[in-house]
Amino acid sequence: MNVTTRPFKVLGVQQIAIGGHDKLRLQTLWVDMLGLEKTGTFQSERENVDEDICAIGSGPFKVEVDLMQPIDPDKKPAVHTTPLNHIGLWIDDLPTAVEWLTAQGVRFAPGGIRKGAAGFDITFLHPKANEEFPIAGEGVLIELVQAPPEVVDAFAQLAAQPARP
Repeated sequence: MNVTTRPFKVLGVQQIAIGGHDKLRLQTLWVDMLGLEKTGTFQSERENVDEDICAIGSGPFKVEVDLMQPIDPDKKPAVHTTPLNHIGLWIDDLPTAVEWLTAQGVRFAPGGIRKGAAGFDITFLHPKANEEFPIAGEGVLIELVQAPPEVVDAFAQLAAQPARP
């Protein structure tokens, strides 16, 4: 496989999602003790999630930290059973990335590209490979997130700066 022909870029970390039985307990650490700013909330019956959206940093380099609890602990997806639920990566061209990765044998979770909690288009790489798609997250759920133009531009400007000694 020739990865130099990859038609998209992973720009940086967009989010880290942390699951637990009680998001208020997660808030005690992440918001009250560590000082993250709560910037929003999101609920989805389909995805069985009730989450608080928090942030580290600002501007195009802001990293979202989602504190999640299940709406129903007995249903799937079980957002609380793996404390580090998933990591989200900014992608410069999500549809192209999905098409190319699928052709390379990467397995995606059901649901396709759709709007995520923060309003960006998202999709998930499946944590487990199968015979048809032998490449997956090896136990880690990975969210690919379409970066908005200002994030794409900020990372391009950062990449264009000369390296410091």
